[in-house]
Amino acid sequence: MNILDKIIAQKHLEVAEKSSLVPVKLLEQSIYFDSNVVSMKKYLTNPDKSGIISEFKRKSPSKGLINGSASVESVSIGYMQAGASALSILTDKDFFGGSNDDLIAARKFNYCPILRKDFVVDEYQILEAKSIGADCILLIAAALDSARLTELAAFAKSLGLEVLMEVHNGEELERSLCDDLDLVGVNNRNLKTFDVSLDISLELVDRIPSSFLKISESGISKPETLVSLKKAGFDGFLIGENFMKSSRPEQAAYNFIKEYKKLSAKEPAVSI
Repeated sequence: MNILDKIIAQKHLEVAEKSSLVPVKLLEQSIYFDSNVVSMKKYLTNPDKSGIISEFKRKSPSKGLINGSASVESVSIGYMQAGASALSILTDKDFFGGSNDDLIAARKFNYCPILRKDFVVDEYQILEAKSIGADCILLIAAALDSARLTELAAFAKSLGLEVLMEVHNGEELERSLCDDLDLVGVNNRNLKTFDVSLDISLELVDRIPSSFLKISESGISKPETLVSLKKAGFDGFLIGENFMKSSRPEQAAYNFIKEYKKLSAKEPAVSI
């Protein structure tokens, strides 16, 4: 089994356990369940923002511990003050060191779109996402067949949530596109080998229909890279490890976004 297979197997066990302990009726009683979603699409296309989805991630299977001492409160607030457009919060415990409480804390202190970054395999997790204050969920094409992904996307939309679908290659993209997606992300990191290549984003950007926002994810460490990706046609960028490996992730994000805006201002205007 590769790491993705292990994570997905663990998710099925988690869902079975959680749904027996916390029934759907209890999730529906959350103060967040009937609240309006903050649109990630709108925030990412706001010209006053950076288009960056800043991620809070303590560890990963490929890197091990990245930052074990960071505070969700201070980092998430700092990310937004730095000019991020949205937040991504890891809620997987076993492989990424996250929790639902991390997202709840981020929601408490920030009025902005929040992506629940997890490995969704069941409708229960989508109900759970709504109950903890998420605005957007992640569906990973490599983990779901096309029929199941379409079902889960439709269910998320029925709750008012936005949907980011993540792909790693052209085959996943072609078989997984469906009407209920809002954003399509290209993960530059292969979840089976952990190899990273920005060429994946550049190869796929023109194959993503313009009806979806285009997001480049993982392996972005230089502001110059964002300028290139923006020019190639991406609307947003998910950055986590590059910020989280700093002792002060929010300061790293501030410095990065400041430099990116400076470089963007130097780019010649495109006449239409």
